[in-house]
Amino acid sequence: MKHRVEVSPRAKKQLFKFDKTAYLQIIQYLGEIAELEDPRTRGKELSGAMAGIWRYRSGDYRILCRILDEVLVVLVVDVGHRKDIYRRPG
Repeated sequence: MKHRVEVSPRAKKQLFKFDKTAYLQIIQYLGEIAELEDPRTRGKELSGAMAGIWRYRSGDYRILCRILDEVLVVLVVDVGHRKDIYRRPG
């Protein structure tokens, strides 16, 4: 069963800050994740303080998500450039 992709308000705010090319690249990638039977096949689970968060790479950008299997949702919690995405307070 496929998961639905939802974007948190914080992630939406970040997305709208990107230029059009980066925005479209990330939206297209999120569409690809939504088509997967198991979203874990593409991403990587983070560890330490960010345990439970999954990371997806789209070019120089990172998409941080929580996978909620009980409701079949991939919740995008943050989006940003790879150089500073992990430095942000959660």
